[in-house]
Amino acid sequence: MNKTETQKTYKLVGLAVLTALIVVVQVLATFFPMKPVSITLALIPIVIGAAIYGKGAGAYLGAVFSAVVVIMCIFGVDLGGAMVWNANPFMCIVVCMLKGTAAGFCSGVVYRAISKKNSASLAGIVSPIVNTGIFILGLLLFFRPVLEVWAGGTDIVYYALISLAGINFLIELGVNLIVTPVIVRVVNVVQKNRTK
Repeated sequence: MNKTETQKTYKLVGLAVLTALIVVVQVLATFFPMKPVSITLALIPIVIGAAIYGKGAGAYLGAVFSAVVVIMCIFGVDLGGAMVWNANPFMCIVVCMLKGTAAGFCSGVVYRAISKKNSASLAGIVSPIVNTGIFILGLLLFFRPVLEVWAGGTDIVYYALISLAGINFLIELGVNLIVTPVIVRVVNVVQKNRTK
């Protein structure tokens, strides 16, 4: 096998491992919800894949995450997601697929666009911002009745930004900030040693 074929094989294996990790992490996270939505820890392998393999890989991994979310919504495993699915299945799919895919793609763009020193940290920041931002925007635009039920009389914009996304977003952001740069650094060292 030549060097190009070996690199392609390593990439395929790496993406397969990250894909499996995303599925497992997202399924497990669904069973520990922060009402009414669960925390998205699957952003970590998405950002790692985007940093190591590029924006296309990030978009692919984000789409895998999104597909798992949609499946959880359809089968009612994610109770908040089931409410969104029942309100408008088509827009549920659109919002879910867009938020995850965009989060992975944008992480890859940011990682490649800036200096390598802090790029994993910034990519780790971008991912939850894009994911949560599109989710909140989608709820406000297409799922106002669901938001009104969740808010229970509170202003829905305040509820969406502070109560719904606030704690989840801060946990996702904090975990991404701490874990992602460390893992990306370790993988980069391993890859450099492997190519020597």
